[in-house]
Amino acid sequence: MYDVIEIQKILPHRYPFLLVDRITALEPGKSIEGYKNVSISEPVFEGHFPGHPIYPGVMIIEGMAQAGGVLAFKSMDAAQQDATQDKVVYFMSIDKAKFRSPVTPGDRLVYRLEVLKHRGNIWQLEGKAYVDDKLVAEAELKAMIVDK
Repeated sequence: MYDVIEIQKILPHRYPFLLVDRITALEPGKSIEGYKNVSISEPVFEGHFPGHPIYPGVMIIEGMAQAGGVLAFKSMDAAQQDATQDKVVYFMSIDKAKFRSPVTPGDRLVYRLEVLKHRGNIWQLEGKAYVDDKLVAEAELKAMIVDK
């Protein structure tokens, strides 16, 4: 649906902090699914952990948040979407975060987010991350779209 080139037109993040490779499903105002291919060549593995690479939980949450940002931006009306280069998503809270299983190089990390609540420029999302259909992490995210 959206490859990394299209995602970069929506989100301000860039290497090494763009953590969504592709969006595979999107229902504006409701849900999004995307993924990140976790590679051993990522800089985070130099220190987390040498000889035992584990993808950090905070990076999983950030990837969920970035997918949520795509959902929020793509849920705006056309006029608002034209102004996305002047907007940024700030995360206000992360609640109920749970890490259920380690993510390692070679995994495809699938993000699935659903809108719990949306009012004005504030979004509350339920995020889940999977590897091979196994739940590896989850959290509730609250974000606000603001002017840069």
